[in-house]
Amino acid sequence: MKSARITRTHEPLEVQQLDIPKPMGPQVLVKVNSSGVCHSDIHLWDGGYEGLDGQLLKTTDRGVKYPLTPGHEISGMVEDLGDQAEGFSKNEKVIVYPWIGEGLCPACRSGEENLCDKPRSLGIYLDGGYSEYVLVPSYKYLVKISDELDMDAAATLSCSALTAYGAVKNAKLKPSDNVVIVGTGGLGLMAIQLARAVTGARIIALDIDDDKLKTAKESGANDVINSKKEDPVKAIMKLTNNLGADAVIDFVNASKTVETDMEFLRRRARVVLVGLFGGELKLGLVSVPTRAYRLIGSYTGTINDLVELVSLTERGVIKPVISNRFKLEESTQALTMLKEGKIIGRGVIKP
Repeated sequence: MKSARITRTHEPLEVQQLDIPKPMGPQVLVKVNSSGVCHSDIHLWDGGYEGLDGQLLKTTDRGVKYPLTPGHEISGMVEDLGDQAEGFSKNEKVIVYPWIGEGLCPACRSGEENLCDKPRSLGIYLDGGYSEYVLVPSYKYLVKISDELDMDAAATLSCSALTAYGAVKNAKLKPSDNVVIVGTGGLGLMAIQLARAVTGARIIALDIDDDKLKTAKESGANDVINSKKEDPVKAIMKLTNNLGADAVIDFVNASKTVETDMEFLRRRARVVLVGLFGGELKLGLVSVPTRAYRLIGSYTGTINDLVELVSLTERGVIKPVISNRFKLEESTQALTMLKEGKIIGRGVIKP
């Protein structure tokens, strides 16, 4: 089988010929139809994340090993099953839940494998979906989808939509709330759709790109603000009658964006940090208890959340925005375009 692999950080991915794995026990072999291109893949390609004082937090220090086949947003067809795999048949359409835990930590035992102490996620710690086939460790990580659901859109549910859904849930939005969505790429657009459909809150989208903001408006944002062209703090305070935002979901999560977030918060506001851009934040600590802010980190979602997302998508409540499709040989181009901000919505690789 052909797989696009990161063999060295910062260098073009290599398309290699590998043996097709044979599933054993509860394992399932999935023939990949689509694999979403995610910002997390860029961090794997770069070899790390920006930490405090600009220091690189290396992926290898987190247990990532190269060469690696990235890709954790995977849709496809069941190709083969181990002798202990149940509930699925060859050629069934599925989405893969990639956030696999070791099964024994408190998070895993409570159904939150995405927050496992020793994660084994596909496309990060195990070979993923930039490949013609992917070996899934157990049938329990598969979710069936209907024949009517677009396979490209379905792939993005397991990270882009799942991460957005988890963030919206963590924001605990009410219909009377004003929520600011910072960053209107693929995740931000999905969060706008979900917040509108599930919570009824008033949505204010914040970005520096007019084209992305136009798409955000079309996706359901009530108001949009280009922070390059106007002061976002003044604009948000004006929109909220000088009360401030009840919640912020920051899909960038860089020093500058979070510093700005803290300037337009209402008392009791929730700040949900999702993006992995990195940096550091200086806080006036007295204001945290006196204004009762809540700073919340949000990382993907549970497999039950994914099942809910499939239902929402199949009923047309949400519609993932697929803007770019790439061949396996174009994986480096896909990552480069995403890194340069040239993908509006979500890109997928089609092996």
